[in-house]
Amino acid sequence: MDFKLRILGSSSALPTSERFPTAQVVLYNNEPYLIDCAEGTQMQMRKYGVPFGKLKNIFISHLHGDHIYGIFGLLSSFNLLGRKQKLNIYAPAKLKDIYETVLNLNNDQLKYKINFVPLDNSGKIKIFENKHIQVFSFPLKHSKPVWGFLFEEKQKQLNIKKEAIEELNLSIKQIIAIKNGDDLIINNTVIPNNELTIPAAKPLSYAFCTDTLPIQNLNEHINGVDILYHEATFGSELAELASETMHSTAVQAAMIAKKVNANQLVIGHFSSRYKSMEKLIREAKEVFPNTIEAVDGLLIDISKTNC
Repeated sequence: MDFKLRILGSSSALPTSERFPTAQVVLYNNEPYLIDCAEGTQMQMRKYGVPFGKLKNIFISHLHGDHIYGIFGLLSSFNLLGRKQKLNIYAPAKLKDIYETVLNLNNDQLKYKINFVPLDNSGKIKIFENKHIQVFSFPLKHSKPVWGFLFEEKQKQLNIKKEAIEELNLSIKQIIAIKNGDDLIINNTVIPNNELTIPAAKPLSYAFCTDTLPIQNLNEHINGVDILYHEATFGSELAELASETMHSTAVQAAMIAKKVNANQLVIGHFSSRYKSMEKLIREAKEVFPNTIEAVDGLLIDISKTNC
């Protein structure tokens, strides 16, 4: 399966000439799942070849402008393009009121249906699934209610040994049962499943954690995640400001990555005061060496990451 992450925006509240505010796309088998929708998101989607018409699900972490102001233009563009397919938006409950207010003020009508799904801050909750992937939300801590998202592959079926198929002349029905974990019974003899199969690969996962103070119990929600994106708005010299504004530093993000046993850390949501992220990357790597910088347009192949 093809499992990728495209960074569309890596700046914090203020965009720069090189960085848009927060937006990302998870691509699973080339189906896009949009995370946050800052100003200019649809431009970035077009620039980096995100399959615009395939978008069915949008996940919004919180209601600060640098995470939602692009959604009004995006939804309007869908209308202009004659979209008919339903669009699911998983977001804080108030986003529905905000968007409906915009529609009413402009006396606009949509040609397609939006299904707003309010997020619940009571813990880790499954909010989406299909036959390949599932998405969970979990609460973070910021000046507004905020959520992180975990994208996780579903456990694949066991791999049956080819020689077993040939030697035992297995039927399709038997093969399906074995791949689902059943033992094989032939002439009242039980052949254990583990003698017939090879374990499937561990499901891959990606966690998105933006605009938050460091959450010390994140390992309860995303332990062992393959790729962790964690905001790192400031360097260590501005740790006090980070605390006051309820953000994280690069060092704090690295400490969280270490605590949740992540394979790789991607830091982003950088303050526009930094012209180079070299210092922030260096600070993070001192704690968690496998750290990379979120850059607009960066494509990470999660299915091939070898950390």
